[in-house]
This record gives sequence, C-alpha cells and structure tokens, in this order.
Amino acid sequence: MSAFDDMPLSSAALEEPMTDGDVLMDREDNLSDRRAWFQRCRRVVVKVGSAVLTTPRGLDRVMIHRLSDQLAALKERGHEILIVSSGAVASGMRKVGLKEKPRTIPQKQATAAIGQTFLMNAWEEAFDKFELLTAQILLTHEDLAHRHRYLNARNTLETLLDWNIIPVINENDTVVVEEIKFGDNDQLCALIAGLVAADLVVILTDTEGLYDCDPRTHDHARLIRVVHGFSPKLMACATPQPGAVGTGGMLSKLQAAKKCLASGIPMVIGPGREKDVLVRLFDGEPVGTVFLPKRRLYHGKKIWLANLTKPVGELVLDQGAVRALQKAGKSLLPIGVREVRGTFGVGAPVRCVDEQGTVIGVGLTNYRSGEIERIKGHHTEEIEGLLGYKHSDEVIHRNNFVLAEPTGAADAEIV
Repeated sequence: MSAFDDMPLSSAALEEPMTDGDVLMDREDNLSDRRAWFQRCRRVVVKVGSAVLTTPRGLDRVMIHRLSDQLAALKERGHEILIVSSGAVASGMRKVGLKEKPRTIPQKQATAAIGQTFLMNAWEEAFDKFELLTAQILLTHEDLAHRHRYLNARNTLETLLDWNIIPVINENDTVVVEEIKFGDNDQLCALIAGLVAADLVVILTDTEGLYDCDPRTHDHARLIRVVHGFSPKLMACATPQPGAVGTGGMLSKLQAAKKCLASGIPMVIGPGREKDVLVRLFDGEPVGTVFLPKRRLYHGKKIWLANLTKPVGELVLDQGAVRALQKAGKSLLPIGVREVRGTFGVGAPVRCVDEQGTVIGVGLTNYRSGEIERIKGHHTEEIEGLLGYKHSDEVIHRNNFVLAEPTGAADAEIV
C-alpha cells in the first residue's frame, strides 16, 4: 500500500477549489497539511536529470553534494531514498572532450563507460560525510521485462533499503541497444517506482515544473501547480524537445507521470538546481508540479505487465472476445481468437488487437503460438481433442492481462 491510499485529505492539502479545467492551484494557507502529506510518503524515488548534474565543465560535484545534503536530511526524517541518476554520458562527454552528444550506440556506450565511474564516485563521496553507503544498480529494459529478473531486481533493492543503503540507479548504457533501452531515465524512474511500491516520485530537472506551454519560447507560460488527470489539452502543454545534455523532454516526464499515477503513485516535477528544493518540498512549500492519482489502476503483477513487457507476438480477436475483455473482465478463450501473429512460447507477453488493429491490451499466454493456431476459433472442451492435452481453458487468464486503456483510467477524467 502506498502512502496515498489511506490519505483522503491529500487533495484538500494540495489545492484550492478553483479550477481551469485541467489543473487545481495551491492554497497559500496549507503548509502544515502539505508537510504532513509529504512526511507520510515513506519510500521516495528521486530522479536527477543531466541538466541538473552537469555543467559545460562536466559533472557538477558541488550540486551532487547539495543534493546529498538534502537527501540525507530526508533520510534522517525517516524517508527511504532511491536515486535514479542521469549524467553518465554527459560526464563522459566532458572527460573526452566531445562537444555534442554521441550519435551512435557504440559512441554512447563508450562515453557512458567513462562517465559512469565519475558519476558513482561523486555520489559515494557526497554521502560518505554522512556515513551513508551507496550501491550502483545498472539496468536495461530486458532485465525488467523478464519476470524472474524483475523479481530479482526488486529483492536486491529491498535488501539494500533494509540495510540503510541508498541505491543509485541508471540505465546500463554501456551495453544497451535500441531494442532494450528504456528511452530515458524518466521512464526508468517510473518503472522503479512501481517495482518497489514507492510512495512518491520526484523528478528534478532544469525547469520549475510543467507549464501550460513551453516557457523557452512563450513569455506568457504559466506554471501548473497540481494535476489530477490527463487530457489531450494537458499533453499538448509538453514538448518532446530535450535539453542540451538530456534525452527526455517534458513530454517524457508526462509519460512517466501517467505510469506512476496508474500504479497509484504521486509524482512531482521540480527545479533541481534551486536551493534546498527537496527540503522545501517536504516542508510543505508549493514547489514544482504535483501529479495526484485518482485511484490505483494496476496492482502487483499487472504493474509489471502494463509498464514493462515488450510483446513478442500478436493475437487478433473477434468482437465477442474484445467485449469480454473490455467490459466484463473475462479471460481470453480460444474461440475468440481469429489470427495468431509471430512465434512465441508459453508465458510470452503478446499484444491483443481487434480486427481493425486497435490494441486491446497485453497478456501472458498459456499456450505456444503453434498451439493457439490449432485451437483458435474452437470451444474449450475441444482443446484436448485438438492437442492431445489441455493446459488450461484460457489462452490468456484475466489475472495475466491488462487493458491498454482501462475504463476509468487516470487520463480519462479531468478535474
């Protein structure tokens, strides 16, 4: 259970009743309520972007020390801290004298290999003065897309937290290729938050928060303080354009926020280079933009299914099967399968689509692709006669399936 689940007063603590259709703005008299709300967020994932951690001269060790001072203070208050740290590639660029971001995967891998050492050394040195240990965790999407590796990663992180050690997590850029990359550390931090059942995610970047338009090109841009849901209008506020040393723009951060909210985890986007930004945030000051979930959409294994799996095949379903999955929460039976695309084994993640190609959801199969090809369109009582055996009645059990856009999703309603 996240800290948000049993906090019915959280909305009142963060907003006033006036709304512009997409957002609710903070009151000025709720510092004590806000402070209490943040204090109850025990497990916190803090993502620090390259724009915060680097300067034209390379890795900004002074900034890392300032952030470690704040994070140590939060730990002293009883919070558990996990850091998702960018900066390896940017740091390596400065070390080897590159003026532009590497364009090829081998260049990026080599630059990250150089920079990761300096990055971890800086974090270790910064926390050493508080006698706090750090641990380096490097992950690829493939690590978390594999269920057993996912659970192993979770067990490792839980053990480190039990030992009072601060995990410093980054994408493993030294081995990553396009097929297994997360995309950017905004997405990684959202996945880590779901992995460890975090109570809050804080993304520190080089802007104050989410604006209603790009403040770099619009002088009239207005900071949005609190967001309760997603709409096309809200998504249009963001730009995919990253900074000079980062890989994700504000659009990436909104995509991360959607993942967090679907898992019932609040998220904050805040200005990482502002003085004492984390301490001020947890003291109740209206810092940055706060994203609040209406309700949790996914639990347990379904968080992993919704966020992590890369489908290896596709099943085309008839309208009866689509209705059963979308409206009735039923399992997928072989009679509802019209076509099998791709080659895959038992337990593989596959995409389910309707006959027009619209994605319905993702699930784990109980049968191999060749077996589904033989039993598609047939009733469950015919499975054994067709195959000579029957593993289960369902091609995909409802407990191993998530809808692509569940009814009542966080982005379906705007307060």
